Amino acid sequence: MNQHLQQTGSVLIIYTGGTIGMVQNPVTGSLSPVRFDQIMEEVPELNKFGYRIKSVTFNPPIDSSNVTPEIWERIALTIKKNYNHFDGFVILHGTDTMAYTASALSYMFVNLDKPIILTGAQLPIGTLRTDGKENLITSVEIAAARKNGMALVPEVCIYFDFNLFRGNRSVKQDSENFSAFVSENYPALATAGVDIRYRSEFIHYPENRGILKVQTGFDDHVVILKMFPGIGQKVAEQILGMPGLKGVVLESYGSGNVPTSKWFLAAIRKAIRRGVIILNVSQCQGGSVQMGQYETSVDLLNAGVVSGNDMTTEAAITKLMFLLAQGLTREEVKMYLKKSLCGEIKE
Repeated sequence: MNQHLQQTGSVLIIYTGGTIGMVQNPVTGSLSPVRFDQIMEEVPELNKFGYRIKSVTFNPPIDSSNVTPEIWERIALTIKKNYNHFDGFVILHGTDTMAYTASALSYMFVNLDKPIILTGAQLPIGTLRTDGKENLITSVEIAAARKNGMALVPEVCIYFDFNLFRGNRSVKQDSENFSAFVSENYPALATAGVDIRYRSEFIHYPENRGILKVQTGFDDHVVILKMFPGIGQKVAEQILGMPGLKGVVLESYGSGNVPTSKWFLAAIRKAIRRGVIILNVSQCQGGSVQMGQYETSVDLLNAGVVSGNDMTTEAAITKLMFLLAQGLTREEVKMYLKKSLCGEIKE
């Protein structure tokens, strides 16, 4: 650790649920959540930091498969309530939807100047080979890390398996290995080895230290439409023609390509004429959408489909939901989709 870093700090741990806080039922073999104080008993090493560590526990704990926008708002408002009392925040969360939550939270905070670190585990923290201990200990250290009175990583991040990633650039890639998350289109913000090496050139620091503002609201009149060879006309038309639909994240091939079938392009144009906003992202974890590069994406560009550039699907769908709920015009939503709000897209 850099000798100039503050050795004291305060961290609020928000336990929402997830594998990290599960124990195995000796009779059924299934996993069920435990109280947060049991997690602290499993990680006495946290006391050696000398930090002031407090916790808030969601009751009941939530399996991340059951996470909703209301849960995102609950997490954000918990942080807002405690913002002036802690140097940083650690959110314990299930891995399945962690990238969605991290992306959603990143849009909600304006003038964020403290770390919000999401972490979890692939194995429950009470098991011998758990990855949960290291993930939790290092997340707490990063959340408390300051230099010259300023947080080292004032972003919403995911810490997992020795890597700190920008939250809205992260994707869960593996359900079995400890290296559960990747960030193909943006470098790690820090790596943990003997020391924690912070890569300040990739970390976003607020230009103006204004008062924290939390913007809530997500519109769920959206859908993800993933391209695959043989997608049926009736299926695509039913999805794009759903009553009340406001936004679509189109998961296209490669750099933004879709079939050139007349019926498909007609369904896209019809949806856009109805006011539906269609955002094009790539199915590939790495690279970006470049509409117009190939003939198969020219028609999308001409129809008014918005390029998602190098956004992840998780960042794209949560951004679309967020913008649609902010009282913006359709053209304003499209404009902000193309702009970087908090480092989620290359500009």
